[in-house]
Amino acid sequence: MTEMTEFPTPTESGLPFRSGDFRSLPEALDYAAGGQTGINIFSGRGALAERLPYATLRDQARDLALRLIGAGLKPGERVAMLAETDGDFVRAFMACQYAGLVPAPMPMPAAFGGRATYVDHLRRMIQSADATAAFAPTAFRDWLAEAADGLGLNFAGTVADLTEHEAADALPEVGEDDIAYLQFSSGSTRFPVGVAVTQRALRANVEAISRYGLEMRPGDRCTSWLPMYHDMGLVGFLLVPLMTQVSLDLLATRDFARRPFLWLKLITDNGGTLSFSPNFGFELCLRRAKSAPLDGLDLSSWRAAGLGGDMIRPAVLEDFARTFAPANFRREAFVPSYGMAEATLALSFQTLDTGPVADMLDLDRLENERLAVPPSATTKRSREFAQCGTILPGHDIAVLDEDDRPLPDLHVGRIRVRGPSLMKHYYGQPEQTAAALTADGWLETGDLGYLRDGALVITGRAKDLIIVNGRNIWPQDLEWSAERGVEALRAGDAAAIAMDDDGGEERVVMLIQCRSSDPDVREALKADVASVLAADHTVEAEVILVPHNSLPHTSSGKLSRSKSRKMLTDGAFEPAQAG
Repeated sequence: MTEMTEFPTPTESGLPFRSGDFRSLPEALDYAAGGQTGINIFSGRGALAERLPYATLRDQARDLALRLIGAGLKPGERVAMLAETDGDFVRAFMACQYAGLVPAPMPMPAAFGGRATYVDHLRRMIQSADATAAFAPTAFRDWLAEAADGLGLNFAGTVADLTEHEAADALPEVGEDDIAYLQFSSGSTRFPVGVAVTQRALRANVEAISRYGLEMRPGDRCTSWLPMYHDMGLVGFLLVPLMTQVSLDLLATRDFARRPFLWLKLITDNGGTLSFSPNFGFELCLRRAKSAPLDGLDLSSWRAAGLGGDMIRPAVLEDFARTFAPANFRREAFVPSYGMAEATLALSFQTLDTGPVADMLDLDRLENERLAVPPSATTKRSREFAQCGTILPGHDIAVLDEDDRPLPDLHVGRIRVRGPSLMKHYYGQPEQTAAALTADGWLETGDLGYLRDGALVITGRAKDLIIVNGRNIWPQDLEWSAERGVEALRAGDAAAIAMDDDGGEERVVMLIQCRSSDPDVREALKADVASVLAADHTVEAEVILVPHNSLPHTSSGKLSRSKSRKMLTDGAFEPAQAG
């Protein structure tokens, strides 16, 4: 099903631009198929591996949809699919749309510790989705067969395997209130659950993103290395381009991790205008820039360099802007944003062409009073927090105290949102749905933050907050201080968690990845971390060294502090030997 050519699809579609205003994904693809744009998938060496015009995708997806129905699947049933960055995933996903089925993208094995762990996780996710069919790339067909063994699926295999089934005669009608897909949450504080997003909610979010957040227009081109099982990758950089007739250049996440400059080279070569990343993507490029010249890079076309998916570190953005200014990157191109799978994707965007805006706050008053105020002449500790812009039109935001009372500007509280982009429910999880969605339509985001003149600032996750002697300590503050203040540490080497002491009070435990087996080096590292935390935060922390690359992350790359705590409690880090 691969169409090979040396040239990617053009940037101009030749169609009147529509900003996602379609009743369903099939309707959107039918429209895009009338133009010249499409999806281009690049190899780990930067070569064009597959060119998939939307017209070709439409024809292939419709054919596969008829075969899915012929295989006995019925509208509304769930289809699990390993979300490889390839044409087969896109074809299978869109085939489900035409067949009225509900695709449930699932992570690839890279984020898991070996085959057995991954197969067990995949099996649990297939069961959680109550799937009746499942797709995998050819390389993982056997893994899928093992995970699906005994589950009674109608189909489990590759896209090529599906072509052996007889095709049905007709496709069903897809309605606005039908479930478009299940987006599994990242699982930072629990086992992933399927967020059910309707066609109507998807349209609302894509329209808001394209019209107001990014002000998309003819001539835009998207570039992405984000995984397709994450909301920013799936919605932001597959469905948004498709629903706005924009060409998309894709690079697999693993290839970006090995060669981060490939991302920037694709933007340079193809004139990419829109591309997003969590902080660590920009950090990887900065690390690479220390040993690689910027020759051949021209980032002048990159008009919206989005930030999202995790806490934003303003210092990283400033370093990136300075480092890549010789490659014509503009600091003003940065667009911090905020969102989550439960809201389809995006909720707020910084105003375009303003660049990052950060609030420098008195950390003592933030921790003790939950007030966001600037440092005074006597302030000893401060930190920057990035503004994430204003809420998208048609959506509302509220910051509440512990008694659900609205808080004024600059007071930190629980963040609630509502609007047409919100999920329908967590699939098969009525209790979790009831806990997240209020009777009057508000979503409990689980995040803490404040408002400043309508601009949203996120300060952290409520479940991660460490409370010591009445102080509200954000774990990322401790982690960033350790990583910045101890030369031996790199970004991602620290995890700050709270553990109960014998008296029932919380104490701070720092899990630090250590690369050395030398006892003297290890003891010095523990002492250095403890000293930095005492000096920067007046925190007495127990420092525990863990093996290199042992701190757990979610499938989307976020540090999982809850899993780190469980691993420590279960003895998974003992004895801590160097990796």
